[in-house]
Amino acid sequence: MNNIRNSVLNISTNDKNYGKNAHMNNNKLLVVEDDPGLQSQIRWCFENYDVLLANDRGSAIEQVRKNKPAVVTLDLGLPPHEDNPSEGFATLEQIMEIDPNIKVIVVTGQEERENAVKAIGLGAYDFYSKPFEPEIISLIVNRAFRLLELEDENLRLQSSGIHEPFAGVIACSPQMQSVCKAVEKVAPSDATVLLLGESGTGKELCARGLHTLGSNNEGNFVAINCAAIPETLLESELFGYEKGAFTGANKTTIGKVEYANGGTLFLDEMGDLPFTLQAKLLRFLQERVVERVGGHEPIPVNVRVVCATHQNLREKIEQGQFREDLFYRISEIPLEIPPLRDREGDIIILARFFFEKFNEDHGRKLRGFTKDALSSMEAYSWPGNVRELQNRIKRAVIMTDGKQLSSMDLELDRTSSESMNFNLRDIREKVERQAILRALSHVNGKVAPAAELLGVSRPTLYDLIKKLNITV
Repeated sequence: MNNIRNSVLNISTNDKNYGKNAHMNNNKLLVVEDDPGLQSQIRWCFENYDVLLANDRGSAIEQVRKNKPAVVTLDLGLPPHEDNPSEGFATLEQIMEIDPNIKVIVVTGQEERENAVKAIGLGAYDFYSKPFEPEIISLIVNRAFRLLELEDENLRLQSSGIHEPFAGVIACSPQMQSVCKAVEKVAPSDATVLLLGESGTGKELCARGLHTLGSNNEGNFVAINCAAIPETLLESELFGYEKGAFTGANKTTIGKVEYANGGTLFLDEMGDLPFTLQAKLLRFLQERVVERVGGHEPIPVNVRVVCATHQNLREKIEQGQFREDLFYRISEIPLEIPPLRDREGDIIILARFFFEKFNEDHGRKLRGFTKDALSSMEAYSWPGNVRELQNRIKRAVIMTDGKQLSSMDLELDRTSSESMNFNLRDIREKVERQAILRALSHVNGKVAPAAELLGVSRPTLYDLIKKLNITV
């Protein structure tokens, strides 16, 4: 049955008097037990908490609604069916419907493995097997309160925007923090920026960050995908056209460049810009004037230009598909956006953000991710990057029948395609670095709770952070 307990996030505590020493907004513990003797024993164990008692489903639900306990211990054998777990399961489901954040610890018999598994599936935090052992039940309950405190701190830090350097970008990894600092540094200038990176990494979000933090943020942010518009229409889309310039041109129409005047023009998928248009775009970038299709008068524009591509433009230059002079013009400052698989700690941070968003948007009351889902997400290579992560979580939130999202809901397996490395020092440092960054991401950069997750002292963790050059 230890395997079942390991399915719950393992946060331990060495402080048996945690309830006395911790500062918590809610230290209410509800004990649902119909045996008066066990009620007294459990109450005696937790004199440091505000202990509430209930002996059946009705009184338990009344206590939950009235007093909103943080943690509940629930005996599955409740009246009127003490020998059948059905009443206990019904109570568990009702508690989860009222507040899915309550940590419910179910109490089972020694040979009731199936009941324990079912309870975890219905949303229980953990389980405890009779006979009553004060030290074990104390450890489980203290750990539940500790986890709640960490979750509250996590939500508080998320709401404070600590991981959102500018709108839409959520990151804790050193790789993305470096990108965000570069965006903040470049934004006030008028330099043309080229954003490089795989599809789905967030290039448009960075472009919007350059616009928001720049001096031209009062103007329009105009985005155009050079690969999504047919070549025959792209010129008029970019530069506009005069009345009568071609069949169907019934009125003079300004293009995207003019519309972005005083703001930012974002040219996405620049690698797909037709060769015939590259010369005209180069002239615009050099002279900051445009000529509409069918027009003869140059029109001056003041616009910040940001370009992006997932392609290797130098290879396209060698193949004669991209102008070298245009490449140097658009890449005054190139910024590489790393793929999600290389952003240490960001996968879980982003997954939790998307989960909370879609859980609320779709009116679900899910309780986060199972441990196997977290492991699978961290092992997966994410070829579609952040966009793929967002789509998988949205689909899982909508489709799941469980209380938590599993790796099956996310349609992920736990295989990894990483190449084998036999250097023990490299392996040890890589694993230590990943574990520390993962722990920090779970607790939003707080060293003390991260040390508890890792099972080391705070000074030891500080030494490892310094040794591995980790930024906190």
